[in-house]
Formats: sequence, structure tokens, C-alpha cells
Amino acid sequence: MKNLRITFWTVALLGAMTLAATAQTKIATVDMKKLFNGYWKTPQAQTALENRKLDLRKEIKEMADGLEKAQADYKLLLDQANDQALSQDERDKRKQSAADKAKEINNSKIAIEQFQRQAESQLADQSQRMSGGLVTDIQKAIADQAKAGGYTLVFNSATSEMLVFSDTNEDITTPVLKQLNAGRPIDVTKPFSSNSLPLTISTNLP
Repeated sequence: MKNLRITFWTVALLGAMTLAATAQTKIATVDMKKLFNGYWKTPQAQTALENRKLDLRKEIKEMADGLEKAQADYKLLLDQANDQALSQDERDKRKQSAADKAKEINNSKIAIEQFQRQAESQLADQSQRMSGGLVTDIQKAIADQAKAGGYTLVFNSATSEMLVFSDTNEDITTPVLKQLNAGRPIDVTKPFSSNSLPLTISTNLP
């Protein structure tokens, strides 16, 4: 969203300079927060991100469970290494096994820490890419509606910093959102009801 804020701020500054030079400037506003949250692709992206997060958490838990088992084995080997009921040779073997297990535990801890850092980085990158794609779609829809309406400038009404001047109450959030959701797929999971069908078919032709 940082790039989006910079874009709108740049447009706002250019618009303020342009207003002094022309009296025909048409200004409109959009609610970017409403557009982002209302876009049908947004919950899909959020679900995909959450699913990826759950998968990574599952992998980390499996690694943590393996580490916990290794620590239990290490403790057992230490106890056996000090068990006077065993021969000196057997105690020495358990002692060496415990040392090897300690190295294994240390390597597992390092691996888990590295995996967790990589997982966090992957999630952040995925979130940024998804947000960037959604914002690109929204910006294109805004541009289409602005051109169709003959608007020179469009400000984000959801953030006061982005609304430096406006002499119009024209808000194009609704038509932009309608355009964004025009390609929404049909939800086949909802039960079909004949009551939702229109009783008559319009014969009015364009």
C-alpha cells in the first residue's frame, strides 16, 4: 500500500498545480479501503495466505516434535551412561551416543530457526505480491471509471492525507467496485432457490 499512497500523493500534488491553470478540472473520490475489502479477489488472497501459514506452522510443529523426541532420547542416554548396573564399555557407548545426540539436537535447533525465518520471509513476500496484484486491479478499474466519467483527478477519501482539494461530491467507489466484481465466479455452494429467479423477463432492448 506504500506505493499506492505515494501514487495518490503524487497525483494530488500535480492536481493542485493543475487546478490553477484550468477551470475544467473534474475531481472524483474513491474509498480505497472499501474497494480493497469489497473486491471479490481479496478474501481469496487472504484465504490462500492463511492456508500457506497453516502449512508452514504444521511443518514447524513436526520439526519441534522431532526435536522434543531427540531431547528425550538424549536424557535417556545420559542416564544410561551413568548407570552403574551397566559395564564400563556399555556406559562409554551410551556416553558417545549422547554426545552424538547433542550435536543432532543443536543442528535441529538451528534448522528450525532458519526454517522459521524463511517461512516468515515467504509469507511477507506472498502477502506483498498478492496485495500488489489487487491494488493493480483496483487502480486499473479506477482509471477506467475516471476516463469514462471525464475525471482528471481521483483522490482517496479513506485517508485525509490524500484529499488535498475537492469541489465535488462525486464519489465513484460504487461503479469501480461494480466493475471489479463483474467477473466474480458464481458460488455453487449456495443452495439454489427458484424464488430468487425473476418472475418476468424484460423485453426492453437497448
